[in-house]
Amino acid sequence: MNFDLSLQEIIENLLRLGIALVLALPMAFNREQSARGAGLRTFPLVALAACAYMLVGMEVYSGSDAEARVMYGIITGIGFIGGGAILKTDDHTVGTATAASIWNTGAIGVSVAYNRYEIALVLSLTNFLILQFASPFKKKPKAD
Repeated sequence: MNFDLSLQEIIENLLRLGIALVLALPMAFNREQSARGAGLRTFPLVALAACAYMLVGMEVYSGSDAEARVMYGIITGIGFIGGGAILKTDDHTVGTATAASIWNTGAIGVSVAYNRYEIALVLSLTNFLILQFASPFKKKPKAD
């Protein structure tokens, strides 16, 4: 195994991790202010972890099918975490937007790992705008 890291590689990886964290913050602040279960701790951690796992997978498996399996694992694992944010009662379900946002945050992390900052930025901005401004358009449940 090659454990030689240059200072440039270290700086690039730290920069990518920082960008993933920053792009997760708008959703984190929105969910935190909405008193949702996931917020300022969950969203940055998901983005950081997804980015880090992908960076390691890219380094270790470099272009092989195994690299794609790392991404599949991230997608599946984050979906599982998001599923924990969904609560269903007899008459309604809550947490689906938070769950979808957690999943989206994983995609932000993976996009940053692959230097696809334009995708990560669009994902972050779109997710934030939807969370921030779509609530008034959501149909309210009817009272019995």
